[in-house]
Amino acid sequence: MAKSDRHETDETIREYASPACMLHEVDPAYSGISPDENRISDIFAWRKAERHRLIGARKALPIAKREEYTGAIATYLDQIVTDIDGKHISLFWPFSGEPDLRGWMAALAARGADCLLPVVVAKAEPLIFRSWKTGERLERGVWNIPVPAEGKEAVPDIVIAPLVGFDAACYRLGYGGGFFDRTLAALEHKPLVIGVGFESQKIDTIRPLAHDIPMDVIVTQAGLRYR
Repeated sequence: MAKSDRHETDETIREYASPACMLHEVDPAYSGISPDENRISDIFAWRKAERHRLIGARKALPIAKREEYTGAIATYLDQIVTDIDGKHISLFWPFSGEPDLRGWMAALAARGADCLLPVVVAKAEPLIFRSWKTGERLERGVWNIPVPAEGKEAVPDIVIAPLVGFDAACYRLGYGGGFFDRTLAALEHKPLVIGVGFESQKIDTIRPLAHDIPMDVIVTQAGLRYR
């Protein structure tokens, strides 16, 4: 991805990008989640602390290691993301040390896939997904994460979501907004849902709540985990 693709526009910020990168700093009520029991409040507080720890550890990985691990992740993804011609596949723009799968995304597009990026349009609402490929215009989301400026909205057949943390049951610890869970619950036809991250992000449990939806597959540089 050329640097110019990252800085194509200084337009007024109007939308949220995915990942909703600062939502781990925001009170849960912002995203429509209203804890009404001390236990749930304790879980939110614990998750916030875990997010800080895990994001810090991920960012501390040397860039060369992250690139090495990302290459391994792409290789494993090729084993499960097959028969992609004409399929809608949602990925993500890398943020804060996440695996950078944009090269793999370009390879998917070259093989006939319609690649999408998720966009948050309002708090407590499902994500939408817009098509994007290298060279198409981007605009800035709320935290300067690029989103497609003119992509067509589509429903994904496959969703590849970044992980802040994950557990053996394939539950995903995200950024705290609940947007992926809300979106997956709202989709009429459930896509294949794949969480991607580094092996160091594995924890004993995310302490799942009723709204949490497990991934179908977790992919790290160490391999594949199926639910």
